[in-house]
Amino acid sequence: MNWLRRWNARSLASQFFIAGGLISIAAMFLVGLLVTHLIEEAVIHNSGAATALYVDSVVAPLLPDMQTASFLDEGTAQALDETLGQGALGRRLVSFRLWRSDGTILYSNEKALVGRTFAVNDKLQKAFAGSLVARYEIADDPESGKERALGKPLMEIYNPVLQPWSGQAVAVIEFYESAEGLSDSLAHARLQSWAAVAALTAIFFLILAVLVFRVSRTIEAQRKDLKERVSDLSALLAENRALQRRLQRASQRVAALNETYLRSIGADLHDGPAQHIAYASLRLDSDLLINASTPPETREKELAWIRSSLAEAMTEIRSICSGLVLPQIEKSSITEIVTRVVEAHQRKSETHVETVIDDDGPEPAPAVKICIYRFVQEALNNAYRHGGGIQQTVKAVSQDGHVHVEVSDRGDGFDPIEVRPTSLGLVGLRERIDSLGGSFDVKTGEGGTTVTMTFEPMEVGD
Repeated sequence: MNWLRRWNARSLASQFFIAGGLISIAAMFLVGLLVTHLIEEAVIHNSGAATALYVDSVVAPLLPDMQTASFLDEGTAQALDETLGQGALGRRLVSFRLWRSDGTILYSNEKALVGRTFAVNDKLQKAFAGSLVARYEIADDPESGKERALGKPLMEIYNPVLQPWSGQAVAVIEFYESAEGLSDSLAHARLQSWAAVAALTAIFFLILAVLVFRVSRTIEAQRKDLKERVSDLSALLAENRALQRRLQRASQRVAALNETYLRSIGADLHDGPAQHIAYASLRLDSDLLINASTPPETREKELAWIRSSLAEAMTEIRSICSGLVLPQIEKSSITEIVTRVVEAHQRKSETHVETVIDDDGPEPAPAVKICIYRFVQEALNNAYRHGGGIQQTVKAVSQDGHVHVEVSDRGDGFDPIEVRPTSLGLVGLRERIDSLGGSFDVKTGEGGTTVTMTFEPMEVGD
């Protein structure tokens, strides 16, 4: 789903800030409600307990023994009327009732309720069980029509009348108090409780947010670093696969070229030394040598032809071998290798080759040395055969493991499209260089031909 993808795309800190903020607000709301309710209950109960203690201290001495009396006599009722109708109690109390355990009102300042019996509600039951009950609300009991008509919350208190020697509740005093200022006290208590809960929640959330943001930054940094490493590794794997495919293709082409080389060597041996040796063999079998009547001069002439043919065969075989066998270059520097090839080419072709060498880097691997030797040798041969050996130049640079060799001439150039895939020269050089991880390039035109080979530092190590 889109929203889930967008959510997962956010940072851990952002997810915590949103989810943690919503959870903190919900927790603050629930805790605030609970704490506010508990504080309101405590304020109401404490206020009711204080008032009940005061009323009980004034009213209790006027009451008879409620264990034996079923109703109040006229003297007790008149004393209660006088006490509750004047002074501090008269100003604070809205109504006053004395209950019997069966729900009968024994006394009330509202005379119409005296002697009436009502259903025992849960507040009255708790009071007869010995507990003080205090409520701050709009009266809703059946007997509280007068109080309900006022239309405002009142403090309703049920205070048990306990028997001194047994502690048993023998009656319950119910009274309604106007409780001036209690609503303000409750509002102030609510405000303070909500403020305290909000402050504690905010401090707790901020502390967690700071910790989570620090951890999130660390995780994001590690995740970024991991992505970079994975990206680098993926790039290296892709490059490795490309090099592997390149090496496989080069190996296949090298195998084909080796077969072509072998055929070429076979053709050279067949067309050169083999012909001379065959000619000498035929001369040896001729009648001029076998016949005893052959004059010595003729016999000597035939032997001279045979010796000449064998000498030419040996010369061609040495020439072929000299092109196949490399000199000892494993311990030679690039300067020595290039110089040796150039001097050999100059002797053979009787041409001049300008040489520029800058060699201050580490020695390359033996395979690369061989590649450099063959590259310069073949490129100079091509420059002599196809470019007439005009202004031949060899430039070799080796610095910090980077090897760059360039062979150029100012001949007529050639068309690269006309180079056949089976051609051994340029194709063989390209395959040899590719198999070692280097790069090969040819630029040719009317101004001449330039052939270059390059090996990077990582590709030239031992």
